[in-house]
Amino acid sequence: MNEKVKQWTQAPFDQETITAVNNLKSTPEALEDAFYKNLEFGTGGMRGVMGVGTNRINPYTLGKNTQGLSNYLKKTFDPQTLRVVIAYDCRKNSQYFAQRVAEVFSANGIDVYVFPELRPTPALSFAVRHLNAHCGIVLTASHNPPEYNGYKVYWKDGGQIVPPQDKEIIEEIEKIDFQDILFEAQPDKIHRIDASLDQVFIQQSLDNAVLSQEEKQGYSIVFTSLHGTAITLLPQTLSAAGFSQVYSVKAQEKPDGNFPTVSSPNPEEKEALALGLTLADEKKADLLLGFDPDADRLGIGVRDTNGEMILLNGNQTMVAITRYLLEYKKKKNQLGENAFIGSTVVSTPMMKKLADHFGIDCKLGLTGFKWIAKMIEDFPDEEFICGGEESYGFMVGHQVRDKDAITSALLVAEIGAQLKKEGKSFYSYLIVTYQRIGCYQENLISFTKKGKSGAEEIQRMMENYRNQMPQEFGGDPIKFKEDYSLGLRTYNDGTTAQLSYPKADVLVFETLKGYRVCIRPSGTEPKIKFYLSVNSSLENTTDFSEVWEALKSLSATISKSLGL
Repeated sequence: MNEKVKQWTQAPFDQETITAVNNLKSTPEALEDAFYKNLEFGTGGMRGVMGVGTNRINPYTLGKNTQGLSNYLKKTFDPQTLRVVIAYDCRKNSQYFAQRVAEVFSANGIDVYVFPELRPTPALSFAVRHLNAHCGIVLTASHNPPEYNGYKVYWKDGGQIVPPQDKEIIEEIEKIDFQDILFEAQPDKIHRIDASLDQVFIQQSLDNAVLSQEEKQGYSIVFTSLHGTAITLLPQTLSAAGFSQVYSVKAQEKPDGNFPTVSSPNPEEKEALALGLTLADEKKADLLLGFDPDADRLGIGVRDTNGEMILLNGNQTMVAITRYLLEYKKKKNQLGENAFIGSTVVSTPMMKKLADHFGIDCKLGLTGFKWIAKMIEDFPDEEFICGGEESYGFMVGHQVRDKDAITSALLVAEIGAQLKKEGKSFYSYLIVTYQRIGCYQENLISFTKKGKSGAEEIQRMMENYRNQMPQEFGGDPIKFKEDYSLGLRTYNDGTTAQLSYPKADVLVFETLKGYRVCIRPSGTEPKIKFYLSVNSSLENTTDFSEVWEALKSLSATISKSLGL
């Protein structure tokens, strides 16, 4: 590490960087955290705290990655035809980092197309394919705290990089010394994307999500962009679909990387949507929509049977809109035998249950939407309907190859408006889904472990769970353990079976009744995550509250047995 620190106190690093590194020397713990490792690509690309050092987001770590990626692109494709698309969100330095990344690409003779203003991540995914680019970059740290930023890499199919490209790109990056980075831009290689692309993106959202041309003025929507990019495309999209009663949370409209009104800009957290809930009650709205800063994650609020606005989790939203979409297509005779939906191994088993119910396939992948996007490429002769994951991501159609909160929000609004016209509600529709498919309740428990010591603690915890197979959860015997780092499923009688997934640091325990516990370190945050899933039958919708409370108690018992 000392050699790394020394390198950062001399050329080619600028004086501001050198001074910042020297100042860090007075706080050894902070210095170690900034240099003890290189930032790595996780499930969502490279993401970290901004600052100087190899373990930080800064022009040099971004430049090194961009130089390595440029070298890889020139080896893989015709260097004369290369083009890259770049987008950025509302975070501190995102626009500045986007410009520096564009300069490195251009210095390597690569044509770069940059969005003129901040835009949602799904717009970048769409633009890569629409502009026939070879890859795309978006500068974002999604829902992380304000001190974070990140660098997501997309391939020519519009999806995030997956094997073998990810490892091959990393190998190229590791060959790069900081002195090898070409920072001198070729201005004629940097192009601004025309604003007309917004309308093309909105049209694909309409094509994929509008279910009815009927009147929608009686349906009221409140939304909050949480100081992020949704404000740039969502209002126009809803308006184009015919929704006129749309109200924005004004205090959270303006893009701001400080996220002044929330402790965390994450629609998975109720506190982040507090202002939205208040406005929804003031306007007596039917629906609340909440977005993370780069508008790829969507949180929703709907009215329960008592008329109270409640928040649904990602699994609930995914299940309800998937069921509705499949029913809609079946009625229209648009659900072929080769249709499939996608999800992840840590998401609700209800997606597989839904697929079975409709006689289609449900493909599962590892955590990260790149695996769902890869399914579209891997199965070109099959029809992708939609895909989702528990962490509030959903994608409908294949024009965007990543989770797309803009199009998903439109789909939720379309479903909600149609159900209201039929005298139903989104919430009652979800309960009927539980009655027909099985009542599943999921719970995510996560622990933040920062810095080098935190990373080491997470690894110790994973090893402990890996080596100590529990005998039961909630009084139900363990059926099997899946260790994705070994690619192995081990049954309670000692027999084994191979898993058909890429190797990953994930553990899954499942009981005879289908209770599940998944454990994994986060790929984008210093966290270890525990995903709990329990289930029960629901004979009558009137019994929902009682069954739901019983599942809560069961989940709490399992959580306690894990020491959580």
